[in-house]
Amino acid sequence: MSLLGQVDYLVIGGGPAGLQAGYFLEKSGRDYLIVEESDAPGAFFTRFPRHRTLISSNKVHTGWNDPELRLRVDWNSLLSDEGPLFTAYSPRYFPPADVMVRYLADFAREHELRIRFNTRVTGVTRPGGGLFSASDQHGNVVRARRIIVATGVSRPYVPPIEGAEEAEHYCEVSVDPAEFTDKRVLIIGRGNSAFETADNLIETAAVIHVAGPGSLKLAWRTHFVGHLRAVNNNFLDTYQLKSQNAVLDGDILRIARNPDGTYVVSVRFARVEEVVKDIPYDRVILATGFRFDASIFADDCRPDLVIKDRFPQLTDAWESVNVPDLYFAGTITQSLDFKKSTSGFIHGFRYGVKALHRMIERRYHDQAWPHTVLPAAAGAVTDAVIGRVNRTSALWQLFGFLGDAVLVGTDGDVRYCEEVPVAHLHASAARGEFGNLSSYFTVTLEYGADHDQVDPFDITVSRTPQRDTSGLDARYLHPVVRQFLPDGTGKPVAEHHITENLENEWDKPDVHIGPLRSFLASRLSTGDDLPAGGELAAPRT
Repeated sequence: MSLLGQVDYLVIGGGPAGLQAGYFLEKSGRDYLIVEESDAPGAFFTRFPRHRTLISSNKVHTGWNDPELRLRVDWNSLLSDEGPLFTAYSPRYFPPADVMVRYLADFAREHELRIRFNTRVTGVTRPGGGLFSASDQHGNVVRARRIIVATGVSRPYVPPIEGAEEAEHYCEVSVDPAEFTDKRVLIIGRGNSAFETADNLIETAAVIHVAGPGSLKLAWRTHFVGHLRAVNNNFLDTYQLKSQNAVLDGDILRIARNPDGTYVVSVRFARVEEVVKDIPYDRVILATGFRFDASIFADDCRPDLVIKDRFPQLTDAWESVNVPDLYFAGTITQSLDFKKSTSGFIHGFRYGVKALHRMIERRYHDQAWPHTVLPAAAGAVTDAVIGRVNRTSALWQLFGFLGDAVLVGTDGDVRYCEEVPVAHLHASAARGEFGNLSSYFTVTLEYGADHDQVDPFDITVSRTPQRDTSGLDARYLHPVVRQFLPDGTGKPVAEHHITENLENEWDKPDVHIGPLRSFLASRLSTGDDLPAGGELAAPRT
């Protein structure tokens, strides 16, 4: 064993999340090291997606000059004050995956991030609860006070199906359509990798079935970009327009391989009274997703897992629930907003990593969360809120999960903190970590309740009237302001919705600004916001 040194922060993984964490650690002058098993950053993107086209939006031409607004439609750039931006690397809306590899290498080089390449962590221990010790494939050891794991979901998730080991996996199956000519193909899975694979075979395969439990979920309806995207749903046309292909709704009970290499698969259909049918196939492919690999951790520091053991179980501060000082960044943090927001994707977790860095700075380095002091008046707070919701990319991308915080101290001072994870804010406020508060407000961008239950293209479903601030019928993205007491319950005592707008511009005095100002005046109870009679000023009409 060779001891290579000791650092305050060891970042395991040199993909987008690891580089983003390294950027913030470098900017704050912290003692850190990134270790990456490959010889360059972002090795994942040299293999995935298998068909080599990203489905993360790269909108170059926006009509905006504001770099913050442009990040709303740039899903691939990492956060930095100096760049580089991914949009300078390709004009394609869905760019080639190899471009991401080149971009990440340039990002690491431009910011001079401290990375040790060709270093695969094979074991992590924490004897006696002291320093972590991370050993690599060569027997070298780095010790660290804290670890940030940014390895992504690196192992295939294999569902508990009898005979699943007989199937080919998305990770390894050939992407040459010619190999599937005139074959009957079953693809198990309902996500983008499954339909990406099916689309690739439409011209050559005789029959393609895509199978899985539950209802098929479309991203344009659920607003979760991990659900089936339009760019991958050409297969649905071939199903509904009777071109020999089909989506099978039900459970795969078993996969049996015949001596000649063909298969018989038992499918229990969900919509035909639980009928079980044995169906023959030439090829069977598992496209059932990936999971976090916790095998490198010894028993003394192995993190608990959740969601079918696919992700680490985290606190509101991205820390392991059972291993102190073990943090996580990137797509493996999506257990906190699983299928509700965007922590599983670069355009979401880049802001999550930024928030994690601020949590670490506050906890270990006595750095207050960045904030602006505002006059304790509804007008000033309204201006701050309106200015933010019309510009922020962070609240736009991590909708409903990340919020701005308006902190009202017991001394009457008002502080405005940007981009605080809402669950972390509730917990921190209850613990007094944001000071002595009489109350606090969250500012989020959200879709309305049950938004995923409504077909957005159904014109018989009415849209919310412009003056409706109840939020009860709003389905489109819009700002929400809620007031809470620092009691740890996370239950709002008041709530205001700024009505939705087609252009996402919430700046009309009578529709957006006036009602918000009246709401804040009533909740802040400041005399300078009340008319002479002491009653709330009504919104202008």
